Amino acid sequence: MPDAAVSAVRSVVPTDLGRCDGAKSFLQSGFWGSFKARFGWNARSFLVDWVEAGKLPLLVIRRRLAPGVSFAYVPLGPELPSRLIDAEPARNQALLELAQALQKELPHDTAFIRFDPPWFTIGEGIAPPTLPGPFVRAGADVQPPDTVIIDISQDDEVILSAMKPKWRYNIRLAEKKGVTVTRQDEAGLETFYELYKTTARRDKIAIHGLEYYRTLFQHSREYRDGNQDIRLYVAEHEGDALAAIIVLFRGEEATYLYGASSDTKRNLMAPYALQWKAMQDARARGCIRYDLFGIPPEENPLHPMAGLYRFKTGFGGMIIHRPGSWDYAYKPLVTQAFRLAEASRKKIRSIRKAVRSLRRGQ
Repeated sequence: MPDAAVSAVRSVVPTDLGRCDGAKSFLQSGFWGSFKARFGWNARSFLVDWVEAGKLPLLVIRRRLAPGVSFAYVPLGPELPSRLIDAEPARNQALLELAQALQKELPHDTAFIRFDPPWFTIGEGIAPPTLPGPFVRAGADVQPPDTVIIDISQDDEVILSAMKPKWRYNIRLAEKKGVTVTRQDEAGLETFYELYKTTARRDKIAIHGLEYYRTLFQHSREYRDGNQDIRLYVAEHEGDALAAIIVLFRGEEATYLYGASSDTKRNLMAPYALQWKAMQDARARGCIRYDLFGIPPEENPLHPMAGLYRFKTGFGGMIIHRPGSWDYAYKPLVTQAFRLAEASRKKIRSIRKAVRSLRRGQ
């Protein structure tokens, strides 16, 4: 750590949630904070006065863990002044100062604060940034630390040329075989959810209830700034719904949030057609980046999500690695107890996945 006398944070002041709507990431927006508030989180926003850089907004959401115990969470934040982004020691010192400053503004029952820092390294097989003590790696990541971001600022042929040949072929095959992709309104969420339940059973993943996705669309429609647009795309063939995705459009970036697919007609390559349509629409809306929002950290055929890695990286783009979730303890004993419980849950899930994999191999 650099000398603590070299301060990076002047002050942290509560402000209106709407001040976060100019944030770079949708996860730091007032829209996202108020959406999560509908599901048991308490959303607060602050203006962080950075030395030599002025004030930048920060979204902090908080949730109760047990009576008299809560934790705070900063999703894909903080947004740092440009002078700190690539200066690792100063960047880490700034995050420490921010965590300490926020403690004075958060309720006394806050046991720890969890950060998902937005800085990253680039490239396949490259190690992600890490944080020094007193930050401790969380037992589980909240947001996917590794992802693929595609430059969609160019025309179709340039974007397609960056894909693997098989991916270009699959996009054209879906069209040739008569797969159609349409944008649907909230009424189409029931179709999406039936496909999503199929996906959850097949891939052994947890999903929210249907009402969560309905609320997401409703909140996007009603939210005051109108900067974000949530869209549902459904791929069909001869009346059969084959796959569906939900994509968030905001500013210069579109983010692929959720995807689902049927167990039938998988040879028609509907998911490829869906992603291509969403990229084209994102560019038409003014986006220049398309975030596929989550891959395994590296290519590994033994990883349970190895297929997801192959699928997303095949579209080309830049592979980035963020630090993942890190905790700063305000109440060390309470924090340690929570971390042990979190690690136990993660271990149990891993064992269950391994057992299912063995059974599939028999």
